Amino acid sequence: MTIEANDPAISIVGKPASLRPVLEWTARRAEPIVIGLTAILIGLAIFSLFILAVGKSPATLFQLMYTGGFGSWFSVQNSLSRAAPLLLTALCVALPARLGLVIIGGEGAVVLGGVGAAAMAMPLAGTVPVFLTLVLMAMAAMVVGGIWIGLAGFLRHYRGVNETISSLLLSYIAIALMNQFVEGLLRDPASLNKPSTRPLPAEYMLGNIPGMDVHWGLVIGILACMVSWIVIEATSYGFAARIAGGNVRAAQIQGLPVGKLIAGFTALAGSFAGLAGMIEVAAVQGSANASLAAGYGYTGILVAFLARHNPLAIIPVAILLGGIDASGGLIQRRMGLPDATVLVLQGTLFIVILFCETFYGRFKIFNPDLWKRSL
Repeated sequence: MTIEANDPAISIVGKPASLRPVLEWTARRAEPIVIGLTAILIGLAIFSLFILAVGKSPATLFQLMYTGGFGSWFSVQNSLSRAAPLLLTALCVALPARLGLVIIGGEGAVVLGGVGAAAMAMPLAGTVPVFLTLVLMAMAAMVVGGIWIGLAGFLRHYRGVNETISSLLLSYIAIALMNQFVEGLLRDPASLNKPSTRPLPAEYMLGNIPGMDVHWGLVIGILACMVSWIVIEATSYGFAARIAGGNVRAAQIQGLPVGKLIAGFTALAGSFAGLAGMIEVAAVQGSANASLAAGYGYTGILVAFLARHNPLAIIPVAILLGGIDASGGLIQRRMGLPDATVLVLQGTLFIVILFCETFYGRFKIFNPDLWKRSL
């Protein structure tokens, strides 16, 4: 048997190219990490210029940001608590993105999910067992959130309405509806200064993880990310969604139910955001009120894009953003900067990340298909 000189399995020096599969696997997966980290560094550099412009020290700010987010066990627990809703709101963006949809209206599903959970709890608290009440609250929140975001998917496929615009406008409608319910039909007469629904009894609140001052919403969020990854990567439903996201026309020619996929994935995404609202009511606020509109839905957009819409990557990114958010109060006290300084940082990072999206697939080192066979 003879061996051709240009056999791809043989390198120029005649040694087996056994490392090539490993290098290809590494290169393909290194691209989002390298570009993502570069985007973060550029964003931090731009933000440093902003801090210098207002006469403050970027080094001091970043030190306080670390101290407030991860510098002590108390700070870590605070960051983890803030990361819990971000895990779920990021999924509200990441799941539709696999179909090529840009949903940015998770904030609306969060607030309506919280209202739905509070409305479900009002007649049940004190008469129905705690666990069953919490389950029914979660179901109500997920149904409300699923319908709300699913509406954006329905309008996109069946009426041609841009899902980015419709989901954003639906958020404003949702916040208005939340205010209407909280200040009207569902208002607790005892809530004078800050209108809210009737507070949950202490025994009906979602407790903390044993040994930690972090509520069970963190575990729920992590499980949701894991389940979402399995759905996307290990099921025929997720495979069909990835095909439709790559080329809708090709998916339709192959007979895939694109309309059902869009409606299903947007509804599932909305249900996770609604569940985040329920957790805010049952673990943090104790009732539905205006504090539900805390911006978790908007921060979830940044988390999802930074994680490249990978449900497993959402977990560490959400914890990082949760830590940044947790440091806002310390920055305000120590440096005299407004609490919204962290929002400026998040906005800067988001703009840079969107800009860096244009560089994916442009570097030969990350594209093994462009490598020479002799390498």
